[in-house]
Amino acid sequence: MKKILLISDTHSFIDDKILKYCRQADEVWHAGDIGSLKVIDKIKQIKPVRAVFGNIDDKLIRADFPLDNIFTIEGVRVWITHIGGYPNNYNYRIKEEIIKNPPNLFISGHSHILKVQFDKKLNLLHMNPGAVGKYGIHKIRTMLRFEIENKNIKKLEVIEIEKRV
Repeated sequence: MKKILLISDTHSFIDDKILKYCRQADEVWHAGDIGSLKVIDKIKQIKPVRAVFGNIDDKLIRADFPLDNIFTIEGVRVWITHIGGYPNNYNYRIKEEIIKNPPNLFISGHSHILKVQFDKKLNLLHMNPGAVGKYGIHKIRTMLRFEIENKNIKKLEVIEIEKRV
């Protein structure tokens, strides 16, 4: 069993509120727009990180992380990308591949809008954790926490850190 903390769109921001939840996870997954490697370095001091680069990320971040991170954990095939869209509106870059070879769990960021949606056509779960940083259109900083065990995704929680003023 793995406890996962899913974050996105930190835009160079990390604080003790985020790190508190990182400590409770087995792994932290970042769906892009990291902003600064300092964010990843702080998380890596606590837990292992899987991440992708986003559209605002510089060449240093792009050198460390892929555009797409596809892996299997606890029997669940996962695909993380920053700009991926969502069921019935996948990004043109990935649309053909996701239809041809869908993962069990598809994760994207970018929109700053928290969304969890099941794609009945492709039989996959889509997650977007919203944005946990302080830059962007979102009103509330959000993350997702869940467990993966024996091909099952369970105990999904939305974490609202604070309203932005």
